[in-house]
Formats: sequence, structure tokens, C-alpha cells
Amino acid sequence: MDLDIFHIDAFIGESFRGSTACVIALDKWLPDKTLLNISKKNVVPETAFIIIKKDKVLLRWFTPDIEMDLCGHATLAAAHCLKTELKYNSDKIVFDTLSGELQVVVKNNLYWLNFPSRNPIETTLPEIIKNAISIQPKFVLKSRDYILVYQSEADVKNIKINQSVFDEINLDPGGVCVTSHGNSCDFVSRFFTPQSSILEDPVTGSAHCSLIPYWSGVLKKNNLKAQQLSKRGGLLVCENKGSRVILGGSANVFLRESINF
Repeated sequence: MDLDIFHIDAFIGESFRGSTACVIALDKWLPDKTLLNISKKNVVPETAFIIIKKDKVLLRWFTPDIEMDLCGHATLAAAHCLKTELKYNSDKIVFDTLSGELQVVVKNNLYWLNFPSRNPIETTLPEIIKNAISIQPKFVLKSRDYILVYQSEADVKNIKINQSVFDEINLDPGGVCVTSHGNSCDFVSRFFTPQSSILEDPVTGSAHCSLIPYWSGVLKKNNLKAQQLSKRGGLLVCENKGSRVILGGSANVFLRESINF
């Protein structure tokens, strides 16, 4: 079976390389084990598999390790692939996913993702996470992911993870997000996934489903700009809409290839 694979950087900016996702269009679903094996071979944070139907697009996300319930950058990459490579003829794309119906609108040269809000609630930090991080947070929140809030951007940049301890954490399918107010944007973040082939995610759209409602409440504003401070870096335009959040970003195809599987 020959499959076309599009390697796409999502949530890019002038000085941000964004997060890479592979996008593969299928005629029908392959066995889950096959989808996971393809994702492992791609060796990128997420692979998006899509099936184009008449009025919607079926979408599933796989890391090299597991199937995910939600992924922002791979959704953006899938939308960009549909518009630029597969010539999808609508500027509104409806994805059918494990997280329900997700809409992406193409406007003003950006892709606007309409995602569910996951408002985090205050909690205590498990001892194992405390032992795995080099700098302790001001306080801790949780939704799907743990959200660790810090005093400054410098703290977020300087955090180091003891991976041998960190990998003892079981948060499947979640992770640990560290965040603070930003120096040149509204807020910054980094995201780490235990027991994962890729410890630090370059850009984590799904974590912003929790970051946006939190920072919107703190900063008393609904329109926000965010940066993810990974080595590659990512830029997100955000809007809080109550039960939904909007993530805006751009993308670029940098490699096209075919594999026989």
C-alpha cells in the first residue's frame, strides 16, 4: 500500500518553527496497530490520519506511543494539508474526532481552530511530579493535564526535568504544562509528557484548552497571544469564548514523501 505523507510545521511564526505533524489521507481506516506503527516510523510528535467524507472529515491523532483524544497542532496541519495539498474547496472544515465535532475556519491567512474549553481547577501537586521538576510552582491546576503556574517567564525557561523520575508518572493521555505571564506576550508555556518518545512537545494546542480560560480570567481579557518556549518555539493567537476556545495559527509544508506500508 502506497501512502502519501505530508510533513507540516504548525503554529509557526517569523522566529518560531512550530511543531511538526505528519498528515496522511486514507480511503478507510487501517487497523489501529498499523496506524500506530506508521506513527512510530514518522518519529514526529503527532501523525494525523484523515478520511474525507461529503460534509466532514474524519480525523484521528497518534503519537509514536498512543492514540490521543485531542491535538491542536496536528489538527491545524490537517487543515493546511486539506487546503493546500488536497484542494479542499471550503474555508470551513468540520472534523469528526474523539473529542466530538471540531471546526477549523481559514481566514486572514490563519487557521482558526474551535476547540472545547477545559477549565482547570486548583489541586495539589503529586510528590512524584514535585521530585521530577527543578523549580517548584506558585500553585497547581488540573484538567486533563497538570498546569503548573510560575512567577516568571525565566522560571518556565529554566525548568529542568529529571526524566527517570518523571517517567514513573502515569497521566495517559495527559501531561504536565508549565506556564507564566509572558514578557512579550500574554502568557508562555512548556509541555512535558511522561513515558513518551518525545519528552517535551514543541507546541501543544490541546493544553491551551486549559491555558486560555485560566489566563483569560487572570488577565481579564478574552483575546490573548501565547508563545510556547520549546527549542522550536510556537506562536498562538487565542480567544476565550466560554465553553469553547479559539486557537489561531499558520503552517507550512516542508516535505512530501510516499511510503509503502
